[in-house]
Amino acid sequence: MFIGTPLSPSATRVMLLGAGELGKEVIIALQRLGVEVIAVDRYDGAPGHQVAHRAQTIDMTDGNVLARLIDCEKPDFVVPEIEAIATETLLEIEKAGLCRIIPSARAANLTMNREGIRRLAAEELKLPTSRYAFADSLESLRAAVTGMDGIGFPCIIKPVMSSSGKGQSRVEGMDDLGTAWDYANAGGRVKKGRVIVEGLVDFEYEITLLTVRASGADGTVETHFCAPIGHLQVNGDYVESWQPQAMRPLALQRARDIAKAVTENLGGVGLFGVECFVKGDEVWFSEVSPRPHDTGMVTMISQKQSEFELHARAILGLPVDVSMQTPGASAVIYGAIDAAGVRFEGVDEALRVPGTDLRLFGKPVAYTNRRMGVALAEGVDVDQARQRAKTAAARVKPVAG
Repeated sequence: MFIGTPLSPSATRVMLLGAGELGKEVIIALQRLGVEVIAVDRYDGAPGHQVAHRAQTIDMTDGNVLARLIDCEKPDFVVPEIEAIATETLLEIEKAGLCRIIPSARAANLTMNREGIRRLAAEELKLPTSRYAFADSLESLRAAVTGMDGIGFPCIIKPVMSSSGKGQSRVEGMDDLGTAWDYANAGGRVKKGRVIVEGLVDFEYEITLLTVRASGADGTVETHFCAPIGHLQVNGDYVESWQPQAMRPLALQRARDIAKAVTENLGGVGLFGVECFVKGDEVWFSEVSPRPHDTGMVTMISQKQSEFELHARAILGLPVDVSMQTPGASAVIYGAIDAAGVRFEGVDEALRVPGTDLRLFGKPVAYTNRRMGVALAEGVDVDQARQRAKTAAARVKPVAG
């Protein structure tokens, strides 16, 4: 394979659909390899817009608009980085051979909607999952939870299309169902009016198993696994992650078996974030994202090649190295205020914590609970790395500009 020269007729062109903090890091990784990158998002000034060769702002759920942009830019690869995309259009574009969808149009289409990927995992692949049901009205939601063979209380209600915990809530009783239904519909990436209800799994911890499908020396696709990542969530949104998460050998093997089964079925190349619940030796599949995962930001300090570099290399058909170099951790820096063009104080104090680094995403508008950056830390062990990351993150204070 070859990589051309950006902004020339020989350029290797990649279009990212979604240019948030994760997309920004993928763009940087691609540019280091000489790739021309077009960053697409739904709002101007997104983090990835700031570092790409070209920035485009469109409604990616509008299939006609998306198709026109792809026809105009003529990328070699289209890389979905968020859920809110007209994936049916990607299926048509891939079928017509106009460009390559990463990892595949089918994978993007299935994983955009929790219903598609849950039915694939549980009903087709027969993988262990929590009990679940789907509902498209408040009435059917009540039936799914309280009817004969219903999920019961407590349960988790999520939009079928959302990310980073948006629209997700834990419901303890009947009185909470209406609020949960409204919250799920407000928090979905696309207003589908449909939710998934999940029964609780009695698990000890949750992991993200970053799984990479990349071309080997003989051209066949090989599966690689990063060390498992543990994470802490609040209201479905990650606030800390660390690597490695200690696991029993049998549990780790079962998690890898689950990840391989799902990613092989989805096909294509690239990095997948496979989430699992674990208790002892038991492992349950939770979700999969066919792209870098927010909890995987820890790999920017813990691994030889971060999840973003692994994704970029896999896309381009290059060798990958999933080795971990040091125990590491990440801790989220929140907006803390609602303001545009915030300034960040305490960056110097944060970086005085030994073994730390920061990523400030450059989002144009801050919200109280919006993720605006992340502190990274290494340590002699996970405990030390986590403490350093949390200390560094706490020292960064967003203030009105």
